[in-house]
Amino acid sequence: MDNSTLFGIATIGYILAMVTYIIYFAFRNKTVGIIATTFTVSSFVAQTAAFFMRWYEGYEMGLRSFWRPPISNLYESIIFFVWCLILGYLIIEFKYKNRSFGAFVTPIAGLALAFIEMTGMSKEIEPLVPALQSNWLLAHVTMSFISYSVFALSFATALMYLIEKSEDKKHWTYIFWTVSLGILLVLLIGMGLDYLKFHVVATSATNIRNFLFKATFRSDSPVIVAVSWLGAIGLIALIWAYGHKLKKIVAAFNLSPEILDELTYKLIAIGFPIFTLGGLIFGAIWADQAWGVYWSWDPKETWSLITWFVYAFFLHARLMRGWRGNKVAVVAVIGFVTVVFTYLGVNLLLSGLHSYGSLS
Repeated sequence: MDNSTLFGIATIGYILAMVTYIIYFAFRNKTVGIIATTFTVSSFVAQTAAFFMRWYEGYEMGLRSFWRPPISNLYESIIFFVWCLILGYLIIEFKYKNRSFGAFVTPIAGLALAFIEMTGMSKEIEPLVPALQSNWLLAHVTMSFISYSVFALSFATALMYLIEKSEDKKHWTYIFWTVSLGILLVLLIGMGLDYLKFHVVATSATNIRNFLFKATFRSDSPVIVAVSWLGAIGLIALIWAYGHKLKKIVAAFNLSPEILDELTYKLIAIGFPIFTLGGLIFGAIWADQAWGVYWSWDPKETWSLITWFVYAFFLHARLMRGWRGNKVAVVAVIGFVTVVFTYLGVNLLLSGLHSYGSLS
């Protein structure tokens, strides 16, 4: 049994966990909840074993040193991100004795791993490029992705808070989260149509820049472009019109707005120093050793700094200004948007010293 087989088992397990958590969420059956947790824990164990097996296989092949973990490309980084995400979720589940949150988190894990299988992303163990052949890889990259996963959880709790607390359709917070959710769905649908038409996800980042949204908003056909924009506006309007119905669903999680607000703060309070130390400080030291300069305003560095400022503002607003509730929840959602762009958007849309993080 190799690491790919174990990753495949973990993928199936997370998808089964997702379905079981949703059933538990709907019927509140204790036995179903235990089964859901069992699927999640078993999949997490399988993924952990696969991760360390891949690490050892790379070492045995002479392509990786013992101190350089398998987190050097998009495939490996997604695997590690999911691992950190599930670990964080399991801690929350056992601490707060609440399984309902799993219906929101496990789909992210299952779909992320299924995304790898669907796109044909390269899983080969390859030698590290020169820029990654450093002992700083372990500290910088692992700490960055740990903080990303914690920020992902804070995004989930902040969005759930906004859904629970927003009632008036004309209130700015309701407009913010419904429009944000609508834009997210539009982007996912657009990229999905790109994949179905061009299979661009499995190609190079350069080709992705050329084909991104070519099936919809950047199509050569004016009719398709017009239909795409009308469809996007219609979907966002539909979510705005019926978004209030999500409040009943989120309320069924049995996580009060106060708990969600506190969880958002605690998660960001954990992730921020990890990101500061691993993502920025260690990254700057590594950059000096690799490229002879601590800071070069590379797109990845610039967006990492923007992300740092957003979360620094969150903590400052909460601790110094006493902000609570809707305002800081909005900041937490915006913060994770910058995280996603730093992680994926920079690699797909921009170019720079960090361009080795390709899709293939």
